[in-house]
Amino acid sequence: MSIAYIGIGSNLGDRVKNCLAAIELMEKEHITVIKRSSIYETEPWGVNNQPLFLNMVIEIETVMNPVELLNLLKDIEKKMGRENSYHWGPRIIDLDILLFDNLIVNMDNLRIPHPFLHKRDFVLRPLKEIAPDIIHPLLKRRIDEIFRNLHGIKNGDS
Repeated sequence: MSIAYIGIGSNLGDRVKNCLAAIELMEKEHITVIKRSSIYETEPWGVNNQPLFLNMVIEIETVMNPVELLNLLKDIEKKMGRENSYHWGPRIIDLDILLFDNLIVNMDNLRIPHPFLHKRDFVLRPLKEIAPDIIHPLLKRRIDEIFRNLHGIKNGDS
């Protein structure tokens, strides 16, 4: 069994329902959800002229390898009606593998850890909520430390 962290986002339709439906579809496919973060409303990243997102992170346990998991997540996005309109555009659902065990994967269609994980508050904040002590395999730093660095927070500050 492997442990992975999945970023979930939605900014079209019933955003809460979309996030929860994606989790439900994952649970039907040999995935066990271990932890769920709170849901955060966030500004769009990359393209600002679109609706606000709801974002969360889940910790899962799976027998799948990273490529199988990616294929499943893409299938779920398609089943839920995601259309690739344009890069960083609005979407009914967005599912990203953030971390997978301590693996480092660098393929054309899959990079783990997620290449923007350390730069995006909308995934760092919910990830820090459920897994602050996880070590980023490339940066060799704890998630809560990466979060504090992103926000310019020194140790001892809130």
